[in-house]
Amino acid sequence: MDTPSITGQSSQVPPDRSRLAELVRNARRIAVVGLSRKPERPSHSVAAYLQRAGYTIVPVHPAGGVTLGEPVYPDLRSAAAAGPIDIVNIFRRSEHIPSLLEQLLELRPQLVWMQQGIRHDGVARSLELAGIAVVMDRCLAVDHQFLGA
Repeated sequence: MDTPSITGQSSQVPPDRSRLAELVRNARRIAVVGLSRKPERPSHSVAAYLQRAGYTIVPVHPAGGVTLGEPVYPDLRSAAAAGPIDIVNIFRRSEHIPSLLEQLLELRPQLVWMQQGIRHDGVARSLELAGIAVVMDRCLAVDHQFLGA
């Protein structure tokens, strides 16, 4: 049976607030899937905030290049080859989330965070069954401040 999580969404095994705060606080490397080079895009401003908060941002975008001073990886596998990923922060439309599932299960990040307006219940269930915490339809930058992480 689904239960409401602290994120206000229905989830099989929601991380409670203290567990979520611990995951965010202990993270060092955050892969940002769909990170845009354009400063006016939410993905760019959220990633820049997380950098200022002390996290290492690992941009993931098929266009490659450099964003926020970091090399951009074409996919999560490439990003993980450069070092462990603690959190995967997703800025892709909901219909594209299933295409990330296989790589997310391989990576086994502590937490998968789907940004505001993004959710996929089926993928969330698969990740949670694999022991990976999931947050959907929330902004990591806003919640980072709220959690006091």
